[in-house]
Amino acid sequence: MMDVVQTVKDIKHSFFLRMNGETARSMRDKGVQYHLNWGISLPDLKQMASAYTKDFDLAIALWKEDIRECKIMALMLMPPEKMLPEIADIWIEQTHTQELAELSAFYLYQYLDYASVIAFEWIASNGEYKQICGYHILSRLFMKGKEPDERGIHELLDQIVVVMKEENASVKRAAYTCLQRFAQLGDVYETIAHNAMKRNNLDFL
Repeated sequence: MMDVVQTVKDIKHSFFLRMNGETARSMRDKGVQYHLNWGISLPDLKQMASAYTKDFDLAIALWKEDIRECKIMALMLMPPEKMLPEIADIWIEQTHTQELAELSAFYLYQYLDYASVIAFEWIASNGEYKQICGYHILSRLFMKGKEPDERGIHELLDQIVVVMKEENASVKRAAYTCLQRFAQLGDVYETIAHNAMKRNNLDFL
């Protein structure tokens, strides 16, 4: 049986050996704040995570650390089938960077059975990182060919129209990318997207 406490210590020690101070400083300069940030690249983190099997307890323990690399590895090592909705709610509330919001969708949330449910809930929220994560989840689902129902289409387009008229550039980029992925589902979806934007005097290429 895994000694979770010791494993977390071992993982944290391995970060020290691969730290990239220049990258960490660049992130800090851009406002990316953690108690610790070793500046380790995503390919390196993925390689390090591959040495471990997905494990719920280990993922939970890693996420509790206010360390960038621990949180990213927690996303990589959490078994999707064990990620309960209440834990997803806690984790998204504790997500305070755009990078982590995007990676959460990529490495974990898109694989949850209830992915579309939380995605629609989060894009309708007031939280910047919730919205970014929600749009990225939907983008990944659309890329896998998953089509929303009629209610989902209306809800998605309504939220995107609202976002496009606001000032937050990061959320707008996430929403626009999501709209592009939606349009790529087929000619009908592309027409729906174009018409929705046109009705609201918004550009969509």
